[in-house]
Amino acid sequence: QVQLVESGGGLVQPGGSLRLSCTASRSIYAIDAMGWYRQAPGKRELVATIGKGGNTYYRDSVKGRFTISRDNAKNTIYLQMNSLNPEDTAVYYCKAEIGSDDYWGQGTQVTVSS
Repeated sequence: QVQLVESGGGLVQPGGSLRLSCTASRSIYAIDAMGWYRQAPGKRELVATIGKGGNTYYRDSVKGRFTISRDNAKNTIYLQMNSLNPEDTAVYYCKAEIGSDDYWGQGTQVTVSS
């Protein structure tokens, strides 16, 4: 099992940047995949994932603007978000995949508005 705590959300103007953090209650070194999802009114959607070896995946709408990274020493993954636009407004969730189980954080609100 693992507990995940997200932080770094907030209100930002269009074109601005935010960095989200997700800190785990245990070592993430052996966790095969971790990722960020977001949910606006509607279904939750995948934003980006990072594997144990550092391989990454991004949804098309964030490519070139968002960067996912992991720091195993700090048990933390990050999501650097640049050039934010109002369509990025959502609650952002961190997920860890351990075996056949998924673990989620509580979410952090990101609001992009002038």
